[in-house]
Amino acid sequence: MTNLKFPKEQKEQIISMLQHYFQEERNEELGHLAAEQLLDFFVKQAGPIFYNQAVDDCRQYVRERVAAVEEDMYALEKPHQFPRK
Repeated sequence: MTNLKFPKEQKEQIISMLQHYFQEERNEELGHLAAEQLLDFFVKQAGPIFYNQAVDDCRQYVRERVAAVEEDMYALEKPHQFPRK
């Protein structure tokens, strides 16, 4: 997996959410640099875990869809009889 990079606006929004979380939930002020470093840590350490889970979720979804299409295809089959001799 390549390094995950967020567009600048999105990264700033996430940093703001981290700062808000720390203020509301922990009653601590988290500076911009500290929030950015925390985000970078989570992206580096937990990013691959989240990514792999998303891939597993997609894989399961595709399996389910393929099974549904296969069922639909069987439903399209027409009954037939071979002529008797």
